[in-house]
Amino acid sequence: MLLCNFLTTFNQTSINILRRYGKHNKKYVYKNGVKYGNIYYYPRTTDHQDSTVIPAKLFRVQRIKQLKGNPYWEKDLLRELGLDGRQSDFTVVKNIPEINARLWKIKHLIKVTPMTFPYGEPKEHDINHTFLKENGECIVTKDIGPVDERIEALDAFEKDVKRLDTELLRKDTRLKWLNPW
Repeated sequence: MLLCNFLTTFNQTSINILRRYGKHNKKYVYKNGVKYGNIYYYPRTTDHQDSTVIPAKLFRVQRIKQLKGNPYWEKDLLRELGLDGRQSDFTVVKNIPEINARLWKIKHLIKVTPMTFPYGEPKEHDINHTFLKENGECIVTKDIGPVDERIEALDAFEKDVKRLDTELLRKDTRLKWLNPW
């Protein structure tokens, strides 16, 4: 009986102790906040410097969930983006607030990857030589025009007597087949 009373009084006092702490006053607890728009940011150290992040200009968007069972407004958004076909299809969209608001509404159905350009952004004449990887890297392979040294090397290779051409390889493999030892 005494043990039960002690435990209940102990629990009540611990609850009372916790209840005595009021709400903290943010203006005294959190000092040196930096305001970005309507948001206050409190760095861990006073000498903290934000890294310069350059946002991606384009996003690669791929649908990862099925259309079946989703409401019509989500299906309409996917249709507008061109993602109502196969799941492996993807589209490229601009990083602007209007598109981002649409992507936010269907974020559970899609996978968004920011596009990077490790070899520079493509120009109009580079469109045929551009490849977009699954991780968002846009690879631009430049078209190398004819070079005189390459043409001369090709001519020398074709005129070489010791070159293994198709006819010579065919004859050699036939002889090895007929006489393997």
